Amino acid sequence: MQEGVAEKVFPGAVLRVTVEGDTVFSEAFGYARLRPTRKAMTEDTVFDLASLTKPLATTLSIMILVEAGKIRLDQPLGDLISEFLQTEKRDITVRQLLSHTSGLPAYHPYYEIFRNLDPDRVKAALHQYLLREPLVHPPGAACLYSDLGFMILQWVVEATTGRRLDDFTSRAVYGPLGMDGLFFNPLPCRRDVSYAATEDCPWRGKVLEGEVHDDNAYTMGGVAGHAGLFGTAQSVYGLLRQLLNAYHGLPDTDLFHPDTVKTFFKRPIPTASWALGFDTPSRPDSSSGTYFSDRSVGHLGFTGTSFWMDLDRRIIVVLLTNRVHPERNNNRIKAFRPHLHDTVMKSLGK
Repeated sequence: MQEGVAEKVFPGAVLRVTVEGDTVFSEAFGYARLRPTRKAMTEDTVFDLASLTKPLATTLSIMILVEAGKIRLDQPLGDLISEFLQTEKRDITVRQLLSHTSGLPAYHPYYEIFRNLDPDRVKAALHQYLLREPLVHPPGAACLYSDLGFMILQWVVEATTGRRLDDFTSRAVYGPLGMDGLFFNPLPCRRDVSYAATEDCPWRGKVLEGEVHDDNAYTMGGVAGHAGLFGTAQSVYGLLRQLLNAYHGLPDTDLFHPDTVKTFFKRPIPTASWALGFDTPSRPDSSSGTYFSDRSVGHLGFTGTSFWMDLDRRIIVVLLTNRVHPERNNNRIKAFRPHLHDTVMKSLGK
């Protein structure tokens, strides 16, 4: 980790490693901010979790709704949101959206259009674009990681519950677990915590600190199905531990049913690389490295965040960095992540 700072993989980071619920390593390194002034990283620093929003907010919201019988994994979009009935997306299922097999494109720079709109009009405009967005392949035919799929899943959650995604996750997931260290940060953002800075954003004209980095999520007011969640390494670990305990039939709460967690942690198609909302090791170049077993789940975030969880050996590694500070074109973390995970597993004798 000290090499990561010295070699400018990231300005700073927090690494937390646990085995069977016991913390074997937890430490902060480097700086939470380099400019305009330096600020040291601490274990309490709050990170923009970027795409960790997908598994830790949107996916868990869907999990709660599935357990409550509000939606079904194989329920088509046309049955959940009537606007999709007259589109080619009407038969896409919740399961396909979660596993990135919906046929939707990976990304679209909607922010280029929405940043000139009144914020109150953005969500309605986004829905219209999502309805019209062409599929790049038939649903179920291939796996393509898609931000757009999770924007639609946000729509599903909000249409089903009548609540905005951040409100629902707070009430249904983080609140019952007593986790105040995980939260969406709608604009204007909270200023009562210490953030890891992200990019010196060219079009926003400032270093982002507490303001969501993802461009599309920003124009959506900071709350989106694909990005917008903030949190500490401790809070990310705490949530993952709840899921891991439930997976092993030893839940600390009745929030997550073991059978449901097992369903979400399993690849729907053996040849696919995605479970339901969670990544799995893709050989031979997984960011989890060499030693995490095939029965592992994880996820990466664009800002430099990640987690990997070996389900059988009950090992959790949470790595939160601000690698996009001060600019996003620093890609050294791609090689760093597997090297770090291999070093951790070797040190554990795994």
